[in-house]
Amino acid sequence: MQTDKIILGIDPGTTIMGYGLIHIKGKKMKLIQMGVLHLSKLGSHELKLKRIFERTLQLVDEYKPDEFAVEAPFFGKNVQSMLKLGRAQGVAMSAALYRDVPIFEYAPKKIKMAITGRGTASKEQVAAMLQSLLNIKEMPKHLDATDGLAAAVCHYFQRNPTKGGKSYTGWDAFLKDNPDKQKK
Repeated sequence: MQTDKIILGIDPGTTIMGYGLIHIKGKKMKLIQMGVLHLSKLGSHELKLKRIFERTLQLVDEYKPDEFAVEAPFFGKNVQSMLKLGRAQGVAMSAALYRDVPIFEYAPKKIKMAITGRGTASKEQVAAMLQSLLNIKEMPKHLDATDGLAAAVCHYFQRNPTKGGKSYTGWDAFLKDNPDKQKK
């Protein structure tokens, strides 16, 4: 198991794409960067896809991630929206594949469960937990950034289960066993 690596997480979108990068060194996780790519002013869907590819490739080239985690499009009632999100996800994945970065895909509920312990958590709850886990001083204006970051953190948690594979009934039980993880 590699103990020094960078994970890039992406929350694909055709209006706003969120991303986050974390550095894993030993058992410590540190925020490198998070942000968003605004796409609403671009005229066509094709231009948005091109920009997603370009920005993802820039992130890969600049930070050299070892792994790429992406949120899978959720199944909704609007087929056109799902199709556009799937294309956005595919373009971001293509940029990572272009640089031979391994890809891992996670369902939105899986990401929320990994971060908060609840698959039905709100964006705000996910952001608050990430703020605590990574000691984030100032939260971003758009929570799409924390959604991208959540994909990276989820991937880290999935690949590195808690010591001894112990399971917990909730955050209270986890914090009781891990007092060092609680923000003072």
